[in-house]
Amino acid sequence: MQFIELIDKNKKAFLAPMAGITDRAFREIAKEFGAGYVISEMVSSKAISYNDKKSMELMKLAENEKPCGVQIFGNDPGSMCKAAEFALRYNPSAIDINMGCPAPKVNKSGGGAVLMKDPQLCFEIVTAVRKAINIPLTVKIRKGWDSKSLNAVEVARVCEAAGADAITVHGRTREDTYSGKVDLKSIYKVKNAVDIPVIGNGDITCAQDASDMINKTGCDFVMVGRGAIGNPFIFDEINNFFANKLYFSPTLEKKVSVMLMHIKKMCEYKGEIIAMKEARRHICMYIKGVKNAAHFRNKACHISTWQELCDFSSEILTYNVGNTKHT
Repeated sequence: MQFIELIDKNKKAFLAPMAGITDRAFREIAKEFGAGYVISEMVSSKAISYNDKKSMELMKLAENEKPCGVQIFGNDPGSMCKAAEFALRYNPSAIDINMGCPAPKVNKSGGGAVLMKDPQLCFEIVTAVRKAINIPLTVKIRKGWDSKSLNAVEVARVCEAAGADAITVHGRTREDTYSGKVDLKSIYKVKNAVDIPVIGNGDITCAQDASDMINKTGCDFVMVGRGAIGNPFIFDEINNFFANKLYFSPTLEKKVSVMLMHIKKMCEYKGEIIAMKEARRHICMYIKGVKNAAHFRNKACHISTWQELCDFSSEILTYNVGNTKHT
């Protein structure tokens, strides 16, 4: 099966993999609100070789997430090959190779965006993984390592030649991390250099951003990262935009209801203690823009139990809309 065959043609937006963010609960919520494709948090090929328990958990996928990929990272073709083979046990729709993560810890280990310094190694890694799997293989890159090495086109071409079925391009260098404005020209150049689907990534915070990226770069799909945190509704917004349908922004009651549903899933999958600590960032983003936001953000950062979250939700609704009902 080709990558393009996995995707509903009416869904142009995907959820980007984000470490510590796009766990199973978030992926399920994103799918429910119209994400065309989701990907696991990145998993270290080295950790997989050690049978690391946490890495095993990261690769667990549910049927209601499909199509869903597993993302792996590393710098050794042999290790990446074995990691991809191991990941098949979890029945992913595709395997994604991370060549774009800017995190120093990942780069120092030889993985992520540092791979873009060595296109030949990129070719060898993709070649090794391609031989190991019989499902779609995708690669996520950046526009380059820094302003002096803008080689996204070169890396995209070698990945395509090695057997990649699609390329995601974040229009920033590793040096940029997430600062400044995404460079749409870099995505345009990649799209015009390869024959496989190209997914544009960076600064998608609303349907208009998605439309602008597709229209200006010619990319086939967009990938939403930070713009989806606390806002899984963005996928529904984008889908409606491209279908020429009206979209109505969710009410605060709806946001709170979805937030509770999201974090309840986290508690179910991870246990309340771990889930509530990890949920704080999500909570702060779900309540963005409420009255007295600073006060509520401060409270959110100290929530440690499900009951505290329920009480917190009632307080927000009472303060903002005079409504204490939530599900």
